[in-house]
Amino acid sequence: MAVTVRLVERRDAEAIRAIYNLEVSESTVTFDLVPRSLDEQVEWIDAHSGGHPAVVAVSDDGDVLGFGSLSPYRDRPAYKPTVEDSVYVRRDARGEGLGRVVLDELLRLGAAQGFHSVVARIVGGHAASIALHEACGFEIVGTEREVGRKLGKWLDVLLMQRML
Repeated sequence: MAVTVRLVERRDAEAIRAIYNLEVSESTVTFDLVPRSLDEQVEWIDAHSGGHPAVVAVSDDGDVLGFGSLSPYRDRPAYKPTVEDSVYVRRDARGEGLGRVVLDELLRLGAAQGFHSVVARIVGGHAASIALHEACGFEIVGTEREVGRKLGKWLDVLLMQRML
């Protein structure tokens, strides 16, 4: 499958929202509890159109198969050199290496932006995301125990980090 990875555009809002909202509603991979509206998704795209980029993986026929972003790690100024990554792949496109393509591009963009460190916060037990990050050079640096609650379960968050 031929895929192009490019910076996100407003026209991608509905496709990204469909991928993300399914995970909001049916999984623990995001700690959001309420699906995003189209307006909220456009705001998210606008927020990721500058120094903290977002990308989409698009098939030859224009379908958005996955997306990812870099976001500020924390609000305080001393954290500015560190970002947090997020990667989502449409369920019917998983297992094709798209997560790797998206994360590799995010790491390239992060280095180009001058960031020093990328942190991944992954729900405990999410083997595919852990394996993806390990394959991209991330190391496990800690675990936050039972910091979230969703779908009737207490959830751990595994912290992984890579220096750029």
